[in-house]
Amino acid sequence: MTDHVLTVDDVTVSFGDVTAVDSVSFTTAPDTVTCLVGPNGSGKTTLVRAIADLLAPDDGTVERPTSATRSVGYLPQAPAFRPQFTVAETLQFYADLTGGNVDVDATVDRIGLGGVPDRRVDALSGGMTRLLGIAQATVGDPPLVLLDEPSSGLDPMMTRHVTDVITDLAVDGAAVLVTSHDLTSVDRMADQVLVLDRGRLVAADSPAALRERTGTSDLESAMSELVAVEAGSVVTREVTEGES
Repeated sequence: MTDHVLTVDDVTVSFGDVTAVDSVSFTTAPDTVTCLVGPNGSGKTTLVRAIADLLAPDDGTVERPTSATRSVGYLPQAPAFRPQFTVAETLQFYADLTGGNVDVDATVDRIGLGGVPDRRVDALSGGMTRLLGIAQATVGDPPLVLLDEPSSGLDPMMTRHVTDVITDLAVDGAAVLVTSHDLTSVDRMADQVLVLDRGRLVAADSPAALRERTGTSDLESAMSELVAVEAGSVVTREVTEGES
């Protein structure tokens, strides 16, 4: 038996003649937060969508959980909900889709929306909408939770709250995979950091180990060193299919 919740083995995804994800392999374990970081256009969103089974890899395999009622929870970069639904109604809708018994009130409380269960989606702030997105990704307690830029555009206080929520999800037993450009938050919550550049995985380790390896004092400097040393100079290319 393996304790891996997710196994990505030599996955490649291309769009025409552009290789967005190039032979990427890694695993994630329960009770951990794995953060996928890298420059814009490095393939993070494409990789997460392949893991979520929204894109078919051109090569390689993705082994996801199969025993749970809902095996994978997924939050896209720009979540969209029915504006006329309330918070509670939205989560009940996703609960009904899972076909299992879901405590909507407990889900609302866990994410930090316990004070606004009857507020309509179109009256939520940007931060609350992100929290609702995380909440829907956790409905049914999937063993694997995929969050694509969950704190993008949020103020520092809400960003810290989102980081705490993600950490709590791992404490509760999930394997959480997060894409993020906020390296301060990544440093706080990540058990494992995957550094992606131009579709290739150039480093995979804990934040402390990456800082030690590069002789730097912060994760931003460490990532810059790893991208420069392991993958050559940073270049830009056209982003395709919503990739980041």
